[in-house]
Amino acid sequence: MKKTSLEQLYREHQPDAIEKRLSATNKPQTISDAVLGAIDGCITTFAVVAGAFGAGFSASVALILGFANLLADGFSMAVSNYEASKAQLELREQARRMEEEHIDRIPAGELEEIRQLFHMKGFAGEVLEAIVATISQDRQLWVETMLVEEHGLQKAEISPRRSAAVTFATFLLAGSIPLLPLLADGLDTRWQFILSSVLAAAVFFSIGMLKSLVFAKPILRAGLGTLLTGGAAAALAYLTGHLLRQAFGVV
Repeated sequence: MKKTSLEQLYREHQPDAIEKRLSATNKPQTISDAVLGAIDGCITTFAVVAGAFGAGFSASVALILGFANLLADGFSMAVSNYEASKAQLELREQARRMEEEHIDRIPAGELEEIRQLFHMKGFAGEVLEAIVATISQDRQLWVETMLVEEHGLQKAEISPRRSAAVTFATFLLAGSIPLLPLLADGLDTRWQFILSSVLAAAVFFSIGMLKSLVFAKPILRAGLGTLLTGGAAAALAYLTGHLLRQAFGVV
């Protein structure tokens, strides 16, 4: 990734630019939901396809199993992500109510907590007391400080519905791609599986590349890493299907 020029960094760190950036409302981040949905969608769906072909099933059976898994597992992922995001919000709200109650009932104890928290950061004497006085004068700041410093709950914009929708959409999109060759009746079964494998590999590599652009990682390394992860899961599914076919004598 190309480094930001010194001139641009200087402009971004002018007082007015800093104030504008820090005062802007944080939007819910969905990149992790998209990556999670896309990777899991492609891995689980292609794993079903690989397992079905490894077991010697026809393309139509693999297609049925693949689409059934695509919808069921995609819905399950979306619901799980919704509940996880909702639980995170509820946990922070519960901690907020507890801190507000403690401030009302035992303010001296909460002041001491603030004092010790910032003393552990290296502040002492008049500076420390000034920090305690400043924070305790603003109830909202006081509560937010306790949530971050004592409970480790960072303030973040989370939308459970948005997270669930993004996870479900990317799961369906990425997971459906390896199934496309199975819709071509004119293709030989062997070629259907080969094309499905190629498409799945392309999806894995593309997801890794997109991650590299977002998180400033080396493109090739990120792409290959995701490809190897998905490939390992698919190989395991194919091998399992093949071994079970041999074990149970399925023709």
